[in-house]
Amino acid sequence: MRVTSETNGLKSNSFGVFSQFQKATGSSMSCRSEHIWIEPIKGARKTSNFCWAIILFLGSLGFLLVGTSGYLGIVMSFYGIVGLFISSYLWCTISWNVGSGYDRFDIKDGIVCIFRCGFPGKNRRVFLRFLIIDIQSVRIEVKEGIYARCVLYMDIRGQGAIPLTRTDENFTPREMEQKAAELAYFLRVPIEVF
Repeated sequence: MRVTSETNGLKSNSFGVFSQFQKATGSSMSCRSEHIWIEPIKGARKTSNFCWAIILFLGSLGFLLVGTSGYLGIVMSFYGIVGLFISSYLWCTISWNVGSGYDRFDIKDGIVCIFRCGFPGKNRRVFLRFLIIDIQSVRIEVKEGIYARCVLYMDIRGQGAIPLTRTDENFTPREMEQKAAELAYFLRVPIEVF
């Protein structure tokens, strides 16, 4: 079993090929050939995050305005300042595009690469590399209830389960099954459902 994790010394070629693909196609759709499958992962630059950042910013400005002219000025100003901090946090995650990256499955070389962008610092870039022969299965975890969700995992021998989709992605169970079936067929591994 060979597992490597690189954070600082990430070769520009790993992400460069994917970014060139995105620029050429103008989209964030997956790229698939006979031997390579590249699945882009959308980060914090989602419409909902933009909407919440704008709403929080405008709302906190409103609280600050009311706080400077009202009877409960200190309390309203406190809410306004807290809202500005939360709004600035959202704007930072959007500008850094936290959580974005790609999953690259290369059958020809027998390697799976998982790349994610994080917050600035020592672990800004997370790059994981696994051998395809170490993949035991593709696993779907379904949680039913009011907030039903489906998450796709990849079971790695000796490493446990690595999530391939985010918990906030709104895939229907049918879409998740389709995606898992395609990936399992491509990697030639079994599917497990929990």
